Amino acid sequence: MAAPANRRFGWMMVILGGTLLAGSLFGAGLLPPGLTPDGFAVPQPNRQFEFPRDHGSHPEFKIEWWYVTGHLFTEQGRRFGFQATFFRRAGSNLGTGANATDRSPLFQTGPIHLAHMAVLDAATGRFLHQERLNRQGWDAESSTNTLAVRNGNWSLRFADETNQTMVLRGGVQSEAAFDLTLRPVKPLVIFGEKNVSRKGSSQTASSHYLTFPRLAANGSVRLGETSLTVTGTAWMDHEISSSQLDEGQSGWDWAGVQLNDGREFMTYRLRRKDGSMDPFSTLAWIDKEGQISHRSAAQFNWTTLSTWKSPTTGAIYPVRSRLTTVDPIHGKSVSFVFEPLAANQELTGDLGGVAYWEGASRVRNDAGDEIGSAFVELTGYSGNLADRFK
Repeated sequence: MAAPANRRFGWMMVILGGTLLAGSLFGAGLLPPGLTPDGFAVPQPNRQFEFPRDHGSHPEFKIEWWYVTGHLFTEQGRRFGFQATFFRRAGSNLGTGANATDRSPLFQTGPIHLAHMAVLDAATGRFLHQERLNRQGWDAESSTNTLAVRNGNWSLRFADETNQTMVLRGGVQSEAAFDLTLRPVKPLVIFGEKNVSRKGSSQTASSHYLTFPRLAANGSVRLGETSLTVTGTAWMDHEISSSQLDEGQSGWDWAGVQLNDGREFMTYRLRRKDGSMDPFSTLAWIDKEGQISHRSAAQFNWTTLSTWKSPTTGAIYPVRSRLTTVDPIHGKSVSFVFEPLAANQELTGDLGGVAYWEGASRVRNDAGDEIGSAFVELTGYSGNLADRFK
């Protein structure tokens, strides 16, 4: 989802302006089927994906992101968390069609590319992050044929389309860098009913949500002048959409969880203005073979265990929480505690975005045993997201 999902989500808050209006018009039957008011595509059921093309960019949709997070370890056990997110947002001159091109070299209105990188040193709690914003062209691009996105010297691309091995290069200023090879351990999954992930009652509040839930990672992390060899596990989301929010929603909590028993689950709790959980919240189990089984909002419970207040923004985030649901293997209730590797993993929106929390976390059972790892995303705590789009 860092929309639900993400992811991914902090920048999504910046680039989703106007989508609440689109959702209300679509719901009222005032829009052409399959299009937003400004002429962008709406995800349709039973889309037949073609790869590697659909790992690339989709300019007929307004927004799109490629989001990679993971946990990395040195041979000596030193632990890092990392995030790399690449966004594409359509330009502002697309009222006559989503494929319109720049009309003047003096007024560039082509696609905008945003990117966000973060590195956490778990041993020290040091959290580094950086944002970039560029127009498509010399400094940024996204291929429409395959996975190949770039923002400056940050990039995510296929090294081998046949086995879907990827190479990720990113960093934070001169302070940190990572160069990773990512190899799928589990097959690609597509969340949602009939290949559409719904986020609200409006048909426009939806996405095509593609995920590699478990990637073997190996490569290097550099901190300052020190370069370290690392291995670990990563998660990758690719979401394709023209709107994600629905009226009445104020924020969301998302988690991508990798359990030590070889299973994963993705979940998001959409929060409404009155504090209740939106009925379009969901949880999706991924079994050892990569098969998905979805759960409704009524079939899981997400509760806060402890909070952290940001000294920068003043936002109070529920950084430690418990998720309770039914395990599909034995049909009994099971709980997972999300415990951050460090409390301060806030992305502060330095380029004018909305602050959010995106954190590497341990996953424990109620006995305290560490049974997996996760990335957790918490949005809407530094201001009501719906109010931002009025």
